[in-house]
Amino acid sequence: MATLTTHQIELVEKILTLKKEKNAVILVHNYLRPEVYEVADFIGDSLGLCEEAAQTKADIVVFSAVHFMAESAALLLPHAKVLLPNYNAGCALADMITAEQLRAFKLEHPGAAVVCYINSSAEVKAESDAVCTSANAAEVVRNLPEKKILFVPDKNLANFVARLVPEKEIIAWEGYCPIHHKITVEQVMKAKADHPNAKVIAHPECPEDILRIADKVASTTGMMKFAEQNENDEFIIITECGLTQRMIKEMPEKKFLSVCNMCYDMKKTTLESILEALEQEQFEIMIPEHVAVRARKSFKRMFELTGGVSKIPSLVE
Repeated sequence: MATLTTHQIELVEKILTLKKEKNAVILVHNYLRPEVYEVADFIGDSLGLCEEAAQTKADIVVFSAVHFMAESAALLLPHAKVLLPNYNAGCALADMITAEQLRAFKLEHPGAAVVCYINSSAEVKAESDAVCTSANAAEVVRNLPEKKILFVPDKNLANFVARLVPEKEIIAWEGYCPIHHKITVEQVMKAKADHPNAKVIAHPECPEDILRIADKVASTTGMMKFAEQNENDEFIIITECGLTQRMIKEMPEKKFLSVCNMCYDMKKTTLESILEALEQEQFEIMIPEHVAVRARKSFKRMFELTGGVSKIPSLVE
């Protein structure tokens, strides 16, 4: 267990008791506060959390992350009540494109397939041909039959995928994650100079010049796995600051240095907000059915392209 205050320990005990009483599960993203990990049924990246959400038998899912992630759970679990502990936890990247803007983008490029990064709204997903995550973006793009791909909303992830799938023409929307986009090569090079034996692990939402000097580019779960499996014992982590805290907790025998910015939306979820969400069953994610039906199809396409649709009950019923 993380080092908790007496008050936090009391909150953890109340949450664990209440989630049993209500047949609830708590899903937690890798970027959240470390004390929130103590009540998690599953901790992971967007893909892992989606898969867990889609397979749970719980009546209530408390999605401890940001709004688009809770929306994804609600799409994949239409028969469960999905709660977001802090309804104001948004995503600057997701806000960089609207459904109306995507419709106009599609009109400019007839015949192109739209691949939508999971960091987007349900309305944008409904206008897309397939969803992707940072873990499977290249696989989704590679397996689509279309040669021209509109990739929204993250241009940095789009550029990374273009390097991995050069046979496709990828046209990127000009969006980005401010948390990753504002990290500079100068910051990374200073960290490398100070720690020359460290391996650099970066998230693909980082700019291309940073990805080119990284030893490994991966989703947050992929970053964790690389650090666990690599024989090196020192790493420079380039993503939101919370992941480094989790790595330190999970791998105390290794040294982790962070080049990061903090996502304040991810930090809005607290033990207090989780407890209140469970007690009141408040901040339920509600998606209009005409949007949900179309957005669910883009999720189904992702799982079909990556060989995992059979694991998602709501998509094969």
